[in-house]
Formats: sequence, structure tokens, C-alpha cells
Amino acid sequence: MRIVGGKFGGRTLTSPNDFRVRPTAEPVRVKMMKLLEADLPDARVLDLFAGTGALGLEAISRGAKYVDFVEFRPASLHALQANIKALRVTEKARVYKKDALPFADALPPDRYDVAFADPPYESRMLDRLIERWIRAPWSKVLVAEHAVAHQLPRAAKYVRLEDTAISIYRAAPLPDAASRPPVVPTVAPIAP
Repeated sequence: MRIVGGKFGGRTLTSPNDFRVRPTAEPVRVKMMKLLEADLPDARVLDLFAGTGALGLEAISRGAKYVDFVEFRPASLHALQANIKALRVTEKARVYKKDALPFADALPPDRYDVAFADPPYESRMLDRLIERWIRAPWSKVLVAEHAVAHQLPRAAKYVRLEDTAISIYRAAPLPDAASRPPVVPTVAPIAP
């Protein structure tokens, strides 16, 4: 597995030896990043169910300001932290050892510009996450990777790539978003 584009294009990423981890395939990441091309420069990014961190690291490679990674499995955390160190982006990455759903529930509105959600395909966590995001969007853009057979609420953009689909949701802007000070998460990141 490698970074597919941007500043770190071609750099190899570490993957955990864990059958439960299904890193986003390169063709899917290529398409996803193309769809988000205008959203990523200087973006505040959230990578939920981060695994190896491939999606968030692709965002940093393309100019994101910073990425908050949320993951709780030890093998994935080890690979994620190794990838952050190998790319020397520790100043642009915070890692939270948390379950993604409660972490997202605690976020204030409009905290991030882009959020990635790529939970295990067989779970219903993505349904709950999207329902909560629709009620109170914590990001301007929510990008969900899921199995084609997994029916989700209608998205602003839907792309099918073989058995994988990308659904992109866009929130209506908050009227006072420019006047609000940045909000710092209440959960402390773990040291990289």
C-alpha cells in the first residue's frame, strides 16, 4: 500500500497484520481524492475508523492543514503512528485512541472541513454515523466509503467502483461559521 498522489505520492505505508483491517484500495483513493480536489488545500480533516491512516495521509499529501485520526485497535494504531512518523507529519496529525461513534457524537458543529468514514463494510456503524451527521454536521463534507450493496441516505455525490461505493455528503453552511472561534476537542490525542 502506498500514497497515490500529492507531495508524498509513491511513499509506502505500513499495514497491520490484522484480517479485520481493510485499507482503502488505491483506485478508490485516487477517485476519492479527485472528487475532493478543491476541498483539501488547507483543510481541517477528520479520519474516522482511521486504520492505517491512508485517507488522512492522502489528504495531508494534498495540502490539508491537519488531520485528526480516530482509531482504537492496537495493531491499527501501531501502523498509523508508524506511517505518521515515516512521512514526518507529526505536526499535522493528532491520533485519538477512541471509538469513532462516541468521538463524533461529542463534536461541535462545523468542526472540520472534510471527514472520512470507512468502517468495516459488514457493520451498521456508518448508518448511525451518517444519521447523526445529518442532524448536526460536524464537517462541511462527509465522505463515506462503503459496499455497493449498503444502501445509505441519498448523497450529494455517489460513485461506484466495482464492489465499493463512495458517497459524499455536503452540509449547508452555518450562518455564523466565520465568526466562531475554533473549538478544541475535549479528548486528548495520544502521543505519536
